[in-house]
Formats: sequence, C-alpha cells, structure tokens
Amino acid sequence: MRTSKPHPELAPKGYQGFLQVVRHLHGSGLDHGLLHLVEVRASQLNGCAFCLDMHATAALEGGEPPRRLNLVATWHEAPVFTPRERAALAWTEALTELGRHEADDALYAATREHFTEQELVDLTYAIALINAWNRLGVGLQPDLPGVSA
Repeated sequence: MRTSKPHPELAPKGYQGFLQVVRHLHGSGLDHGLLHLVEVRASQLNGCAFCLDMHATAALEGGEPPRRLNLVATWHEAPVFTPRERAALAWTEALTELGRHEADDALYAATREHFTEQELVDLTYAIALINAWNRLGVGLQPDLPGVSA
C-alpha cells in the first residue's frame, strides 16, 4: 500500500460518494452478473490487481461459472457470452480505452439494441465508476486481502 492508511480513511467523503453510485447501480435493475463481467473486464484492461481480485471473487460468489470468468479477457472469441453481455463488454472496452476504441454512434446504436436508454445510462455509470475505482487501485496500490508483501 502506497498510502499510510487506506484511502477510505484518508478521504471518507469521496469514498462515500463512490458508494452512493454503487448503491444506485445495485438498485438500478441491471443484472449483478452483468455488472461483475463489466467490472472484471475494465479491471483487466486497466491492470488493477486489487479490483480484479475483488470483482472476480464477487462474480464467483454470485454464481458466475469459473469457465466464463476465465474467458472474459477473450470474450470476442469465446462463444459463452450472450449478445447482451457482448454489447456490454464492447461498450466497456470503448469507454475504458478511450484513445484506442471509439464510442461512436454505431457502437452506441448496437449497444442500444440490447439495453433500454435508462439501462445504457446506468451501464455507462457502472463503467465510469469501475474505471475510477481502478485508478485508485493502480495509483494507491492497496494490499490484496490475504496476501502479505
């Protein structure tokens, strides 16, 4: 851990703000399994070990089969994801790697085929939030639970 204390202790109001968005997303109606896939994929792309460990563990605890979780990094090639999940993962990649992918009108329209307008807004909030959490994890490098340095 790079900081003397965990970041929630050092910036409790900021942390509580993030948790407010988490609470909104959990009540939004988006499937929690889908949210786990989005969190795992963004954390893979951002190289955040803490978040990847946390969200992969949560996905497994939520009933995500290990095989599907193992294939998230190769979702383009793996035939185990639904069209809705594929749309969410494509939108995640576009919004996570802004300089590499385009969140253009065509991708937006393709994603809207699988999500209502409200769901797409909530999905976009979920992607923005996991990217923010990843930046905290990469920048501050909190200790992985159960792993001693």
